[in-house]
Amino acid sequence: MSGRTHTRARPERTCLGCRERAAKMELLRTVAIKDACVPDPRGTLPGRGAYVHPVLVCLDQAVRRRAFTRALRAPGALDTKALRQYVEQTTVAEQATP
Repeated sequence: MSGRTHTRARPERTCLGCRERAAKMELLRTVAIKDACVPDPRGTLPGRGAYVHPVLVCLDQAVRRRAFTRALRAPGALDTKALRQYVEQTTVAEQATP
């Protein structure tokens, strides 16, 4: 035996906003449903997914660069209101928790 500890491989994804790689569990999966980009926190919705850190800074950068449209291969612009609302709610909930 070499004495090395074997760490379990964990899936990594790239954030569309900051372009940093992070563990899949740290990122929020989004999917395109019709002409809207919606959050998929459980990761169970069908279709192609794109990942972003659940913070407004990364979300704003991704929207500004139209990264959701490219990553989800959408034919036109996607509405991100539902995604923004979800991120704002989770941010407020995290700040309220001591």
